[in-house]
Amino acid sequence: IQVGVFASLCVTGQDFGEERIVGGYAPVPHSIKYIVSIQTMDRRHICAGVLINKYWVVTAAHCNIGVNNMMLVAGDYSLTIYEGTEQEMLPHLLVPHPAYNSTTNNGDIMLIKLRAPIYLNSYVSIALLPRHGAAIAEGRTCRVSGWGYTSAVGGQIPSTLRTVRLPIVSTENCNGSRSFDGRITENMLCAGFSAGGKDACQGDSGGPLVCDGRLYGVVSWGSGCADARFPGVYTAVSKFRRWIDNTIFSYYSRCNRDSTV
Repeated sequence: IQVGVFASLCVTGQDFGEERIVGGYAPVPHSIKYIVSIQTMDRRHICAGVLINKYWVVTAAHCNIGVNNMMLVAGDYSLTIYEGTEQEMLPHLLVPHPAYNSTTNNGDIMLIKLRAPIYLNSYVSIALLPRHGAAIAEGRTCRVSGWGYTSAVGGQIPSTLRTVRLPIVSTENCNGSRSFDGRITENMLCAGFSAGGKDACQGDSGGPLVCDGRLYGVVSWGSGCADARFPGVYTAVSKFRRWIDNTIFSYYSRCNRDSTV
């Protein structure tokens, strides 16, 4: 991967704020250590991200507001209170998936390379990734987390992080004529209750769906929030594991090569 390719992928922003938590609860403070808040430079929360190593964060491609317009905060719980556990970071590089389609939401995943390494401690840690192509079974309970509206009709952003547990919905059911009617691709994952009431909702985009201790989903899109007919839709991280590894490896290989010239 050439330097110019990375740079050209960073110049255009996308609409953001598609998903937030409905029907959830406030977890134990700092118990979800891998989540980061993605903010504008004036400290307005727009998306979540997930720390996967000291230098890299994974989020949704539609959270791309440009490398010069973004900052990230790890170790946070309440966005409105300074807790002394926060680490603020600036991005060095934004790498949306080259096949991301903003119309269909396919390939809605992006890597963020940090300018400096995050300090891993009792408030900040990394999320484990699934192996490439690994599937998560229908009905398996997973957890999605984020900061944002707790109602489908909007309102106030909650003062603290929220989380909710949801079962995986089969692609077949999610793609049914009474639901998304064929719009769910093999690169997507659905989760939600048949009765509705619990979901990610506006603003949780890019946040983690963790199943069996691994990051299987990134909050991507949906139709309304917590609707019984429409589960939340997530980017299936296991479909992109090879791309994640290759992107990170290519970056470090290039940096090492350049440093020897």
